Amino acid sequence: MTEMIPLVAIVGPTAVGKTALAVAIGTAYNAEAVSVDSRQFYRTMDVGTAKPTTEELASLRHHLINIADPDETVGLAQFLRLARTAIADIHARGKLPLLVGGTGQYVRALLQGWQIPEVTPDPDLRAELEAQAATNPDALWEQLMILDPDAANLMDPRNLRRVIRALEVCLKSARPFSEQRRHIPPPYRVLQIGLTMEREALYGRADARVDAMMAAGLLAEVCGLLDRGYDWGLPAMSGLGYIQFRPYFEGTVTLKDVTERIKWDTHAFIRRQYTWFRPTHPDIHWLDAQEVGGIAQAQRLIEEL
Repeated sequence: MTEMIPLVAIVGPTAVGKTALAVAIGTAYNAEAVSVDSRQFYRTMDVGTAKPTTEELASLRHHLINIADPDETVGLAQFLRLARTAIADIHARGKLPLLVGGTGQYVRALLQGWQIPEVTPDPDLRAELEAQAATNPDALWEQLMILDPDAANLMDPRNLRRVIRALEVCLKSARPFSEQRRHIPPPYRVLQIGLTMEREALYGRADARVDAMMAAGLLAEVCGLLDRGYDWGLPAMSGLGYIQFRPYFEGTVTLKDVTERIKWDTHAFIRRQYTWFRPTHPDIHWLDAQEVGGIAQAQRLIEEL
């Protein structure tokens, strides 16, 4: 029988306090964290992704932070392979693995045992598909409907990045993308702890964090990335906290406009995160981040794991 690895997942929207809870739990339970924040994979993108501080990293070892350069792509398949390896290693050393982050698809894929094909990206094929998308985006989805209707029916036709990736896998592997996405129950005994708070209070906390990022040198960080040749078309540079600077560098908006746009888009991002981490989800034990005693509640749940 496969050994079931105890695994604690701390989930919830951005700015709610997941890292702080993870550090507190890590200290009490000899734990190590596996980051499930797809924005924190990239080196030199520190301020805008709200990576754990030096003190937090010293208190709790984190895996899967700073594992790629901004011009590389860490896709779901690669994440799953790295995360599974990290969890097994943490457990083998007698420690408690913690998942920490707000990238809902990555959390779900790991906990549900998704098996994603690791088909190497083909730059030439992708460029060809992107050129088609620029002139007739509907044609790509129609092509996917012919090659793999099961995959197409699960996708938003407007999400061209996902449609292009599915087509790329179909064409490169000569097999439907949907056939390669299997589910194998993972060897984990999982406790999911969700952090939440009243929405307006969360928006206020997120806004304050954006202001702190600007004061901490987010503009200089973006300038440095552009100076090193990283362009706006990269997935890393198109993320929240970075792409909003593009019109500023094009001379069409002010820095104040950028700050307000990041705040607005962060609110929208929080709303999307709640579609992955629904308060009614039966497998998530929700804690109010504003209530006193949240750490003690989390510890009681862990004791029952």
